[in-house]
Amino acid sequence: MTITNTISLATEFDFPAYLLGFAMLMLVMLIHGIALLQIAKRYEVKSFLHLSEHRYSSVALIFYVSVTCLFLVHLFEIMLWGISLWLFNLLPDLGQSILFSGSTYTAMGFMDDLLPNGWKMLAIIIAFSGMFAFAWTASVMISMTRNFRQAYTHMHMLKLKLPAEVMERFK
Repeated sequence: MTITNTISLATEFDFPAYLLGFAMLMLVMLIHGIALLQIAKRYEVKSFLHLSEHRYSSVALIFYVSVTCLFLVHLFEIMLWGISLWLFNLLPDLGQSILFSGSTYTAMGFMDDLLPNGWKMLAIIIAFSGMFAFAWTASVMISMTRNFRQAYTHMHMLKLKLPAEVMERFK
């Protein structure tokens, strides 16, 4: 087997895409996990403190700030993918690389596959990273809604002027 056959075989099976894709997938998932853990931990502690102090509006504010932070983590990860595509000269400019990454990461697919031959599998790996990240984020948001719902319920019970013994049952 000659060098030319080896290079074309590697290109045909997208081996470079798997290497870069796996490395970036591990980096993105590590960053995602650390960020989610930090956001969720801070939310849980602060919301618990505000609930115990009957500061229900503060729980809502912290919830919305936390959800915004989760959104920003996804944007950061899209930018990481885009920067990696640009640094490896897989797409001609940074803006197009980030836009392609966002289209693929969100599985929206509003852009054509612009990756050169030998790198096509990278689009699928980017899409998998987005699906995993969104699922992980959704599970964190579901756990965050417990305190938010409790604060929301108490806030409206206060507006309805329900007796304290009724409100105590919802703690």
